[in-house]
Amino acid sequence: MNVSFFPSRTVSLYMGKMFLIRTFAILAALVMVLQALDLLSESGRILAYEGNGQAEVWRYASLRTPQIIARFLPFAVLLGTIITLSTLNQNSEIISLKAAGLSAHQVLAPLIVTALGVAVLSFAFNDRVVSRATATLSAWERVDFGPMPVDRGDRANIWVREGDDLVQVQEVRGRGDAAQLRGISQYQRQGGSIVSVITGERGVREGDGWRLTDATRFDVRRGEVQRLPSIVIGRGISPDQFTLSSVEADAMSFGALKTAVGELEQAGRPTKALEGALWHKLSGPLSSILMPLLGAVAAFGIARSGKLFIRAVIGMGLGFAYFVADNFALAMGNLGAYPPFLAAWAPFLLFFLIGEAVLVRTEE
Repeated sequence: MNVSFFPSRTVSLYMGKMFLIRTFAILAALVMVLQALDLLSESGRILAYEGNGQAEVWRYASLRTPQIIARFLPFAVLLGTIITLSTLNQNSEIISLKAAGLSAHQVLAPLIVTALGVAVLSFAFNDRVVSRATATLSAWERVDFGPMPVDRGDRANIWVREGDDLVQVQEVRGRGDAAQLRGISQYQRQGGSIVSVITGERGVREGDGWRLTDATRFDVRRGEVQRLPSIVIGRGISPDQFTLSSVEADAMSFGALKTAVGELEQAGRPTKALEGALWHKLSGPLSSILMPLLGAVAAFGIARSGKLFIRAVIGMGLGFAYFVADNFALAMGNLGAYPPFLAAWAPFLLFFLIGEAVLVRTEE
């Protein structure tokens, strides 16, 4: 029995190179096909805005491609694993490695270490590229693919409920008591029906409310408009209800999302769904490490027995079952049925144990 955890340096590099080439080749093919299909469905909306043309279509593709890469990289790792191991098995290279005294875990070790490198690369790519592309694309979609305003970190189009009334703010600048509101509309309701609408161009914090200057009140029943030099609205609405009301986890880096979760906790706001998304920013990229383990069933067994295809299908089934379980757990976490940590990590740990059980039971 070979006491080293890895095969020889030559074999490890050979297997790792095979795995990487096949993984990124599959990823490139998936991205090209899926991006083409996505453009077919979205190009009409992009070109519907007057003045948009080919440049805007390519801009959309450049923003959408990182999202597609991030989503389908684990699928590519799974398929790359199965193709690599099936090829090695078909060429009797796995049999040669086992005849040299290597265990099943030692045979898979080069692929697992390579997948760890892919996971680190995936996390960095998601954190630095995908989050920014998602934020930009979301802002562009909100203006129907028209000209985007300069992003200064301000919040836009915020809705807050105050009792039975609704308050809409077009833009929020600053934080805390220094926050300033632009384009304010308060919809005063009774029994669910709007009775009056107060609008103002600018609002600042005053006491426990917000003072609007040069405002107007429209009485819905009478149809009259009244000028108000100054009025205080939104008593009981704190600044964080405006500044922390739109936290999009996919559009934020790990550090920024962690900071936002901390601010929401201090403000007494619910954070369970965002905590689950925060943990998933770690567990998601690490799913690449599971793929060699789940696809390992394709590596073993004699290829001449005619069961290699069946083994490959079983490996694909295990991998896709993981993705289904992962999405289900995230959905349950968003509903509050699962704790955040469990929603993000339970599928990973469960399928790690399943993969180990299958490998040990059949090959060790």
